[in-house]
Amino acid sequence: MTGRRRIERSIAAVAVLGLILWPVLFNGHSYWVSYILTQTFVFGIAAASLIFLSAYGGMVSLAQVALYGISGYVLGNIVLQGEAKGLHLGWNPWLGVLLAIVITTAVAAVFGAVAARSTGIYFLMITLTYAVIATSFFLSVTIFGGFSGVAGMDSFTPGPVGHPTEQPARLYYIGLGVSILVYALFRFILRTPFGLALQGIRDEPVRMTSLGYNVPLHRMIAFTLAGFVASLSGVLYSWSIGAVAPDTLGVSATVDLLIIAVIGGLARLEGAWVGAFAFVVINNYVRDVSVPLVGGSFNTIIGLIFLAIIIVSPDGLMGVWERATRLFLDLRRGRTPPTVGAQPAVPGAGSR
Repeated sequence: MTGRRRIERSIAAVAVLGLILWPVLFNGHSYWVSYILTQTFVFGIAAASLIFLSAYGGMVSLAQVALYGISGYVLGNIVLQGEAKGLHLGWNPWLGVLLAIVITTAVAAVFGAVAARSTGIYFLMITLTYAVIATSFFLSVTIFGGFSGVAGMDSFTPGPVGHPTEQPARLYYIGLGVSILVYALFRFILRTPFGLALQGIRDEPVRMTSLGYNVPLHRMIAFTLAGFVASLSGVLYSWSIGAVAPDTLGVSATVDLLIIAVIGGLARLEGAWVGAFAFVVINNYVRDVSVPLVGGSFNTIIGLIFLAIIIVSPDGLMGVWERATRLFLDLRRGRTPPTVGAQPAVPGAGSR
């Protein structure tokens, strides 16, 4: 195990322990439990599904928000009873969770089957089309909620979840647990023959085809898996916010999730939660800051921060972290960090 890996695992263990103890140590800070950390878990899970496809499958998907929005809509229409909008089926909340995950995963399989033969900008545009179609569908079909969506899911949750407003720590721990399981699931899959083949397809799809691999099938399965993870995020989002509307899966929300992934770093799964935390904190604390000459709207602030991070580190905050740890390890070993433009020494050059 490399020195950087040991440092990262130690910090990750401390971070997870701190997150487990947070509601106990800071019981009065329910705002951070409900609106910062829980939202970080929710958006981090969705961003992880995007980064998994991008970093290990070579597919930048803009359909992940649409998928977790579909999950939220299915859950709301199944469990709600007596609310203003929706089907009012009033079924068991656990059945609603199961059907939300199954239906969303099935939709992801269909989306993936259609887009699997496309690459690059074409794949990006197809998945963006999915987002637009999903938004238009739920906006137009009033039986599922119409333009106002469905609300009240926070009052129709399974027993262990409780009411997220009155018992925020329960949903917090569920979000933390699902985040850890999603991360472990992706890490496990990437070490399986399927995961290794997927990374090979990312790098050399033509060569993998010549070796007998079904490239579209692998891409479809990866997209379906990412849709399954996005459906989990949709269920947690519905419980935490209590409502799902067409804006939840619109183009603006799609761009926000892409920004989260890019800020954190598209090259590593950990960047999903790092980017989500940065985005949620900015959204809650920097929204009203006024920047000279350009104003103080949230889009302006997040745009400037996004631009600064990308200029400093194209690999996002995880890229900054990797460079910082590499510098720390070099200094600890007594090495001098290489300077930009320095030429490597040529063996034997001094004896001429």
